[in-house]
Amino acid sequence: MSLNSHSRPIVDLIRCETFSASHRLNSEALNAEENKEIFGKCNNSNGHGHNYRWEVHLRGVIDEKTGMVYNLENLKREMSAVLDLVDHKNLDLDVDYFRENKMVSTTENVAMFLYDSLKERMEKPDLLLKVKVHETDKNSFVYKGQRMIPLDEGGHEI
Repeated sequence: MSLNSHSRPIVDLIRCETFSASHRLNSEALNAEENKEIFGKCNNSNGHGHNYRWEVHLRGVIDEKTGMVYNLENLKREMSAVLDLVDHKNLDLDVDYFRENKMVSTTENVAMFLYDSLKERMEKPDLLLKVKVHETDKNSFVYKGQRMIPLDEGGHEI
């Protein structure tokens, strides 16, 4: 196999961690009946918990000196700092992001929080491709850092 001397291989690096957290799905924008109807048993006033699985996907070229896309020791340390924010915590009460922003702690929002929190701690944040959070064996959510700008009916930014 010959390599073009000008091309550099692009490789995806995926690291997984787990954490446990509790929360209650409840929106202040909804009344009690609407919350119960929309969130069902996840709206239990005592909350509930999950054993989450968090996948971090990086994509980059292999460094010619190290042979690595990203230093795994750095990634472990960066992910650990984020895990300290959520592991064995009540997301609604113990995590400033959810409490201060009155954000519903859906796994969609957890994925966004983990992505943003990791990106701001990474040595090379541009390599972060996406995060995937498994809430259960059957439900997982992917966030790639993408955001939509809301537009009015005329196509203008709101």
